[in-house]
Amino acid sequence: MTYLADPGRYERQPYNRSGRSGLRLPAVSLGLWHNFGDDRPLSNSRAILRRAFDLGVTHFDLANNYGVPYGSAERNFGAIFRRDFRPYRDELIISTKAGYDMWPGPYGEWGSRKYLLASLDQSLERMGLEYVDIFYSHRPDPDTPLEETMGALDRAVRSGKALYAGISNYPAERTAQAARIMRELGTPLLIHQPSYSMINRWIEDGLLDVLEEAGMGCIVYSPLAQGLLTDRYLQGVPADSRAATSRFLSPDRIDAELTRSLNELAGERGQTLAQMALSWTLRDPRVTSVLIGASSVRQLEDNVACVEGPVFTEDELKAIDAITAPRAAEGR
Repeated sequence: MTYLADPGRYERQPYNRSGRSGLRLPAVSLGLWHNFGDDRPLSNSRAILRRAFDLGVTHFDLANNYGVPYGSAERNFGAIFRRDFRPYRDELIISTKAGYDMWPGPYGEWGSRKYLLASLDQSLERMGLEYVDIFYSHRPDPDTPLEETMGALDRAVRSGKALYAGISNYPAERTAQAARIMRELGTPLLIHQPSYSMINRWIEDGLLDVLEEAGMGCIVYSPLAQGLLTDRYLQGVPADSRAATSRFLSPDRIDAELTRSLNELAGERGQTLAQMALSWTLRDPRVTSVLIGASSVRQLEDNVACVEGPVFTEDELKAIDAITAPRAAEGR
């Protein structure tokens, strides 16, 4: 059956300007880090992407090594794009990244010009796209001159293979340096993608200030701390949970008391814990968008509903700070 997008999709999501650019992103964007590789049914991935767009989520975020195996998230997204989203290409923001290990040998990771531009070509081929909207340097390279890495991003934009350039996981000082280099090249950085949550607040110690001064947007990932800030772990660690099965989250990070305290506060606000955690990341106007993952349509719908939550009161923010202070300090 031919997919026809919901005509009311743009009435359900606020759109925020990315820094001082002309681009606006949905408050909630969909990340394809987990749940879109070959280890998951393509039909489920397709249903999630369709529902996301119907809810006004216009930004789909990928990277070269997303999915199991590497590259499968891009390849599967490309197959779904060809079936469902090609008529809507001009309504979509599609991003990808390169920086982590992707193929063997000395040219398969980090930030060299050779790796970044080769990876972008491979990503476009996997997705069947002529260009991506945003191409990121996924992490800073300690051994490659920043001028080379930024020069590769500039080249990607000038070649027409990307419309905008971004960086991810860069600390504040390196971000300021990267922004300066790109301004001089004539291709200002659009956005930074850092991790950020109630219990991981490192970007508050300088990075957000740098982004504001540079006119860059901020799209945060892991706002639910790999599921810690959901009701998944209220009673411990389920056998099928990410903490029990994934290398990205270990059981010793679970703090049931913290989770229960936050969950109680969320209930008083009429939200789930996940919705409150997502709303919290968006409380700062310097945060353009929050990236969510989704393993089901229901989970997607529940999380996107965070935009309907009430504005935080000062008392609520103080209560959250008091509950999360010990863990948040670890993430600074």
